[in-house]
Amino acid sequence: MAFVGKAKKAPQHFETPEEMYLRGALPRTSQAVPSLWLHQGDVIRAYAEKHQTTPDLALELPTGTGKTLPGLLIGEWVRRKGEGPVLYATPTKQLAKQVAAAAKREGVPVALLIGSHTSWNLADETAVESSEAIGVTTYSAMFNSNPHVPVPRLVIFDDAHAGEQFVGHEYGVDIRRSADEDAYLAVLAALRPFLSGLLLQRLESAPDPGAHHQVRLILPAADPDALAALDAALAKLAKPYKFQLSMVRAGLASCLVYLSYGGIQIRPMIPPTFENKVFTQAGQRVYLSATLGAGGELERAFGRREVTRMPLPGKTPPRSGRRLFVFPDLAAGGDGTALTKRLVGLTDKALVLSQDTVARARATAESLAGKDVPVLGRDELEQKGLEEFAKAKTGILGLANRYDGMDLPDHACRIVVLDGKPDAVGLQEKFLSERAEANAALSERIRTRIVQGAGRSTRGPNDYAVVIVRGADITKYFSRQDNISALEPEVQAEVQFGWANSRGANPDVVVENVATFLAHDKEWRENGEEMVSEFREDAFKIEPPAAEPLGKAAPLEVDAWNLAYSGDWIGASGKIREAVVHVGPEATRGYRGLLLYLAGVWLHLGAKDETERARARELVREAGLAANRGTWLREMLPLSAGGEVEDSPMDVVAVNEIVARLRGRMRPGAITAELAEMQAALAQNEAARYERGLTILGKYLGASASKPKGQARCDSAWEWGTALWVTVEAKSEEREDGLLPAKDIRQANTQLDQLAHDRGADHAPAGSVVVLLSERLAVDPEHASGANPYVYLTPPEVVFGIAGDVTAVWMHLLAAATGRMSETEQRKHVRAVLGDNGCLPSQVVDRLTQTRIRPGD
Repeated sequence: MAFVGKAKKAPQHFETPEEMYLRGALPRTSQAVPSLWLHQGDVIRAYAEKHQTTPDLALELPTGTGKTLPGLLIGEWVRRKGEGPVLYATPTKQLAKQVAAAAKREGVPVALLIGSHTSWNLADETAVESSEAIGVTTYSAMFNSNPHVPVPRLVIFDDAHAGEQFVGHEYGVDIRRSADEDAYLAVLAALRPFLSGLLLQRLESAPDPGAHHQVRLILPAADPDALAALDAALAKLAKPYKFQLSMVRAGLASCLVYLSYGGIQIRPMIPPTFENKVFTQAGQRVYLSATLGAGGELERAFGRREVTRMPLPGKTPPRSGRRLFVFPDLAAGGDGTALTKRLVGLTDKALVLSQDTVARARATAESLAGKDVPVLGRDELEQKGLEEFAKAKTGILGLANRYDGMDLPDHACRIVVLDGKPDAVGLQEKFLSERAEANAALSERIRTRIVQGAGRSTRGPNDYAVVIVRGADITKYFSRQDNISALEPEVQAEVQFGWANSRGANPDVVVENVATFLAHDKEWRENGEEMVSEFREDAFKIEPPAAEPLGKAAPLEVDAWNLAYSGDWIGASGKIREAVVHVGPEATRGYRGLLLYLAGVWLHLGAKDETERARARELVREAGLAANRGTWLREMLPLSAGGEVEDSPMDVVAVNEIVARLRGRMRPGAITAELAEMQAALAQNEAARYERGLTILGKYLGASASKPKGQARCDSAWEWGTALWVTVEAKSEEREDGLLPAKDIRQANTQLDQLAHDRGADHAPAGSVVVLLSERLAVDPEHASGANPYVYLTPPEVVFGIAGDVTAVWMHLLAAATGRMSETEQRKHVRAVLGDNGCLPSQVVDRLTQTRIRPGD
């Protein structure tokens, strides 16, 4: 019979999602989880009791403690009320499929809406629209110029802590030179008014020592003609750029341009999600997050002024398995790669997470794979899904920037490799980290990525996995007590236990310990587990000092960017200035400088009279004072006469010294030979030659450079008059644990005072620094607090890169020295060439001082 009868009865309603679950209203399968965990029940009960109508609500569910089931239960409970569609959004298609599979097991009706909307099943679309099923989709299906999902009564964002990566990046144009050099060069040409001829030439040509990888910031609105040219250049680009442009073209004037040799990123700092009707008209937005944080990360990532946070009840978060952290670069012998390969070989099954490119992530996985062990990457994951890797007996899966959304529980994978610190996902992050010295604004994001990545293979309270921490930058990250203290106590204990059992350990012992952990038998439970518990007793979470001020500033920043995107420059500047009031502590100085600069530029763009223009120039000058050294500010176009940031005194000294040499009796051949000697000396390790190379380098940076006499003195001192001094000390002695010893720190603490005594001064000029050059990965956390705040640890390759840039500078200056420039013209020329190559003293100091030894500064 083909006739249809009466429609089925409407679903039964329940007081809470928990009641719906416990009373068996869902047709759960035999593969469903046995029951709710206690904290899951607490979360969904609190939602029903207090937050059914809260517009923006963040629920805290730490990694490995089960976010999906509470999210589905809340979604199903709301769907049954028949008040409108319910959407469940995930960062990736692969995760969306995982959620749909989980929903099927738990008896929750869902429809997958992923990929191109033209391929969606009409029945599925209708089911979501009519609230017969929850629509499981991706962030990108919602955050695009023409979303085809319905405006929901409720939208749930899974892994919302990754919002910046999957929402912020949707609002902008991202051009990678390696993928599309023609597009890169076309947009670079439009940016010509913001670049000197020499810098443009270097960016257009093959990379050379002068084209170091620093990111430059450009505000295209500062030059209306250039903004029009940029818009025209972007409009001519093919897919996918035309779709990216459509997301921000209406507010292109408010976008920032981040420019490096390797790529161009054009985007607002905070995405204009207020333009997206599906997002803004939703009855409620619920963010499932592994961490709530206090620094305003969710507000900035999703462009929402206020997100109400609902933390887990109780002071102790639920346990999400046991992780054994291993730091192979700290083990005896110094061959961290070989040890990592041995550890991976214990199971021949590992997930390798990197922030580098897809190709590099796969290459790293290949380097760690044993003979005949299959290697997989992004392409295989997208084609075959995670399930195939999870079921395989062996395999190494290498992925870039995928710290969320992959569940590999139990025996699916017992080893995770964290390959490098995830602090530069995109050029905006790289600029904030390396140029604006605004790491405080990224700390919550970085910490969450690390914890999320470490938890990919511990998906329940009894699960366990080895976490191999590989690379100098991430090892240094874990050497800082302030970074450790910001973690949950359980993770703190695991990290500290792993550090203690890696530092200076015999590689054979490390392999044996890891094998014991993987066996997870009586020996581990009675020995290792007890030792981790001892570390746990002394662990307390301490929020970073920057978190509270950044959290207070976040709503004002969201307002400001929305106003700027709409062209209300005066209003935007005012809101940023309100935010600056909160961003005042030392920990947020770099970020404060950036906000002040934006406030100045925006005020200038909207100024109606000279009074407002004068105030705009004053804000830019305040930005220069607020930012630590603010070298990036001196690269910006001046607003108008008197609006530029003044040259640093040390830069003035250097330029004058170099001009004097060029206008004096110089011998180009001798200079060329000395520069060649410098590069050769800095490429080898013999102490006396290396010291000589450092002193030559200081000389060609326009400093008075010398090797101080006496015992325990630095290898070279660079003095730019009374403006600033730098002492440089190269350390090459070997230590089994790969850490800088306490005696080196004590010696470094005295170097500026000794130099001041030599010069008959009471103290060194303000801002002077001590630089320790060492291949050492990090400083022993026990000794780091004893370092003076002006002592930094820097790898020797940074100095070698500066030497290459200095050589390029002088080759150019020598070629132009025979011209008939006036002294004033030559001074401008020298400053421009130094600046374009990152060789002004202020820039050099920035490059040498990326890693302060003393924690908390």
